Amino acid sequence: MDTPKQYCESIKLPEALGIRSVSELYTNFTDEFQGRDTIVISIPENAEVDLSFIQLIESSRRQAKADGKTFKLSTPARGSVLKVLERAGLIESFDQEDTKFWLHKEVTL
Repeated sequence: MDTPKQYCESIKLPEALGIRSVSELYTNFTDEFQGRDTIVISIPENAEVDLSFIQLIESSRRQAKADGKTFKLSTPARGSVLKVLERAGLIESFDQEDTKFWLHKEVTL
């Protein structure tokens, strides 16, 4: 009989979340998903991010969904994460799922 997977794991990220840390973060996310169904990412309020981090989060989120797993943010995007999303023009193109993931908002029509 298989041992049950741990349902949720929270990963606290460092404050520097840019091109220099993406490879290491990718490896950490991949390793965590090996034995878990859900991962919650905790981004520090004063984190400094760039677009490569946003791309990593989007890629990880899509891969998790394809694998039947869940990838979430512990809090809505704020600070430099929100600024990068805005500067990149991503918020304007969010669908309901994106809005729920990044901003923790339900879209009602």
